[in-house]
Amino acid sequence: MTDRYSSDVLAPGWRTAGRPTTRPVTLELDMVLEDPASGFCGAVVNWENGLVVLEDRRGKRRSFPIGPGFWLEGSPVKLRTPHRAVTPPGHTASGSLAGPEQPAKVAQPSRLWVEGIHDAELVEKVWGADLRYLGVVVEPLGGVDNLCDAVAEFAPSCERRLGVLVDHLLNPRAGSTDQAASNRAGDRRPDSSVRLTKEDHIAEQVRTGPYAPYVMITGHRFVDIWQAVLPSAVGVAVWPNVDRSMEWKRGICEGLGWPNRTNQDMARAWRRILAGVKSWMDLDRSFVTEVERLIDFVQPTDLE
Repeated sequence: MTDRYSSDVLAPGWRTAGRPTTRPVTLELDMVLEDPASGFCGAVVNWENGLVVLEDRRGKRRSFPIGPGFWLEGSPVKLRTPHRAVTPPGHTASGSLAGPEQPAKVAQPSRLWVEGIHDAELVEKVWGADLRYLGVVVEPLGGVDNLCDAVAEFAPSCERRLGVLVDHLLNPRAGSTDQAASNRAGDRRPDSSVRLTKEDHIAEQVRTGPYAPYVMITGHRFVDIWQAVLPSAVGVAVWPNVDRSMEWKRGICEGLGWPNRTNQDMARAWRRILAGVKSWMDLDRSFVTEVERLIDFVQPTDLE
């Protein structure tokens, strides 16, 4: 006969006997989770400030506190955020030492121009504290096709400097002292072995124009500012390669399996990318270097 009383039914753990055990799980983009309390099921599209955002198959989104209470593939899990380098205490997102709180400053006459809204938002997120301390305003251009006319209208001077950050610039330091030193050392690769872009030729016109001493033009090699964000910050291994026949941003979204049919889809994709940026460590190092050069160039002389 089977002994139904061979063990102590009141032994420790009797309340959870036979129940599935909650296991810790690190959040990943596109991980499909269910909140059993509400019945909502969706893929992870973002997490920030202690909340995870899920999107269901109809495109509806809801936010939930990160922690226990979720189900993944039929098992209960406790969510945790990925371990990543964070900005040290007392530092800004750019890695600068954070200063004491100060009243708002009157904007300095110098300006920092970037190509578009996305560029401006990225620069603000990482270098915003530094720029507010300096009193330097960032303005989006909406493209550089008319850059020469815009520079002439701004009329830079020694008290009114202008820094310009340009996308898809393969020769960012042409005409600078850095490039001259590189050429003297025999390294002319940016000039001789790379077919320069439209943006390079526009930049060269400004660099050889009448306002050249008071303008710094530099940038990054990427087609768009999206690619200046490290793919690991967005939870992907690499940025997809996009065929020249396809609009670049749409191709990126398609390659990552993100919605890409409308402008709203593109806007959501950018918010998703920008949310992954916590500090300068989430950006391409060469991009960080060029932005720092521009900030140094346009900062007020009494702070140099």
